[in-house]
Order: sequence, then structure tokens, then C-alpha cells
Amino acid sequence: MKIISADKIFTGTEWITDHVILIKDGYVVDIAPRSQVEPTQTEYYNDCFIAPAFVDVQVYGASKKLLAAFPQAETLTLMYEQFISEGTCLFLPTVATNTVDVFKKSIDAVREYWKYNGKGVHGLHLEGPWINEIKRGAHIKQLIHAPAIDEVKDLLDYGKGVIKMITIAPEVCSEAVVELILSYDIILSAGHSNASYDEANDGFKKGISTVTHLYNAMSGLQHRSPGLVGAAFNHSTVRSSIIPDGYHVDYPAIAIAKKIMGHRLFAITDAVTENNSGPYQHQLAGDKFECNGTLSGSALSMYKAFYNLVKYAGIDVDEGLRMCSLYPSQVLACDNNYGKIVPQSAGQFLVLDKQLELVEVINT
Repeated sequence: MKIISADKIFTGTEWITDHVILIKDGYVVDIAPRSQVEPTQTEYYNDCFIAPAFVDVQVYGASKKLLAAFPQAETLTLMYEQFISEGTCLFLPTVATNTVDVFKKSIDAVREYWKYNGKGVHGLHLEGPWINEIKRGAHIKQLIHAPAIDEVKDLLDYGKGVIKMITIAPEVCSEAVVELILSYDIILSAGHSNASYDEANDGFKKGISTVTHLYNAMSGLQHRSPGLVGAAFNHSTVRSSIIPDGYHVDYPAIAIAKKIMGHRLFAITDAVTENNSGPYQHQLAGDKFECNGTLSGSALSMYKAFYNLVKYAGIDVDEGLRMCSLYPSQVLACDNNYGKIVPQSAGQFLVLDKQLELVEVINT
């Protein structure tokens, strides 16, 4: 039994004091009053608080290994090792618009990683190729297309149980395609899209429940053309990710989106890594990455995303934590085990000091 405590504990829903967290076999057993536990048994973090570890639903690689370029279990191991050291315990490795062969090799990599009890990988996020080339960003133009039913079914059958999320442009996917993807219990997200306000809302009605990296690579909010951004703002349940690195989105724009969307807005890193092979040759340009001169990904960690939300977007600490942990867990429907500190949740935590510096990652 491992017992930890700090000046404060953020459970994901509230702050508590004078309590300890009891952990056994990698899971929380109980959160109990400190008076019930012998002080000598407790590992105490002075002048700090404990919070749930982070969750990232869109990230492409780490340690100079891009999953699309190196679709192997070893790449996922490197990703997990880097991310857990930065406070991220669960993630969706992501592959941008690519060939069917690369998608299938990435699916194989996840299965191989799971076969040997690989940790941290919830499944795969496919961003494209069924998007709008007008809003492609750094995606490969030649591979972008509207999908045929047979093509979609082949990929979904191959990736059953592995593919957890797909980003599509609602205006290029038929209702039959949307229905087919949803029938595989896959989260559909609207992104890299030039959808009108009505087209976006029509997609939401069909079951698209999330928007990919709000503001970036999508039809913007104009006073006579509200676009995908306006549709996301004005919806009651659709959630959206956002990239808080200061390059993809200005911080005041994040603050505006937060005021409008509230708990429906969550953070992702959209992080890539240096890569010199294949079509996505990401090069570090300051604190961001570019591919052929186009912004292609961030250099964020989820910890840095949290810090930026609080420091530069003016978001409260507890809400910043939720945006990086609880809310993405809810998107993935795994918030019983992640994003909160409750009995049966994962025994993975952050220890942060009063200046919000990351002191330690506890990974039991």
C-alpha cells in the first residue's frame, strides 16, 4: 500500500485538504482523512498539491520518432516514456492524412504494443484523409479525398478496437459514411473543414460529437458566415479541442472560446517531433514545428499546455487542470479511471508547487 498526501488535493472536481490517497496495485483504494492514517506511513509533499495526471487525445510522436514514419511498437514505447515523464498518463497516438498502408501499419503497432502490456495508449486517432483540401494545412493534398463506403469499411474492420477517433470534414463525408463510422463505436470529430454553419450543424445532428483543434484549419466565425467555429460555439453539447501554445491560437482567442464553451473546451498538444523521412518532415522552428514552411504541429507537453492556459489565457488553476485531464477523459468515455482521484481511478498523479511547477509525476 502506498499512501501520499500534500497541502491540497485536487480530485478533478473539487479541492480537499487534510486527506491522504491510498494506492494499491496501481489504483486508488480510498481518499481518507489524514487523521485515520499513521503519519510515518505517508509520503507528504510540502507546499505542493496533487492532481490527476493528464490525458492527450492528439499527439503524433516523440524522441524524433513520428508514428507515421516509424509505425512500430517501439515508437509507442518512446512516446509513453516521454509523456509520462511530463505528466501525461493516457494518450491517443495520431496519424495525419496518409496511405492505407501507413494507417494499417500504425494499427498493427498499437496491437503489438498492447500485446506486451504497453501502457498509456488508449487507441489510435486518424486525422484524415477524409477532410477538405481547402483547409488541409500541412496535410498531403494528393491523399485527401471523399471516402467510399467500401474503403471506410475495410479500414474500420482492420482497425476494429484500435481506432478510437477519426477527424473528418463533415461536408465531404456522406451520411452513410458517418453512420458506418459511428457503428464501430468511434468518436467522430470535425476538423480540417470548410463546412458552412448549416453543414457543421448537420454533421453534429448525425453524430459528430467533437471538433478538432478549434480555430485551426476550419471555416472561421464571420458575421455573415458563422462557419464551423460558430457552430461549435453555439452548440449545447459538442466539445472541441484547442492547442494552447500561443502559435496555433492567440491566448485571448482561447479565453473567448472558454467563456463561450465552458466545460466543452479541452486541451490537446497536437505535438509532433523532428522527422526527416516520409511526407511529414517536421522541423523545429522556435517553439513550434513546420513542414515545408507550414505550421505543422506544436512542441507542447500537456503540462506546458496547462501552464499556458493558466498563465497566459487567464483560466483558473482547477479549470486548467480539468481541460487537460478530466474533460479529455470524458471525451474518451474513460473518466471513471482517468481525470479524477476517486476509488478505482488510476494511481497516476501530478505534484505541483505553488508556482505551478511540476515537481514530480507519481506513476504507481
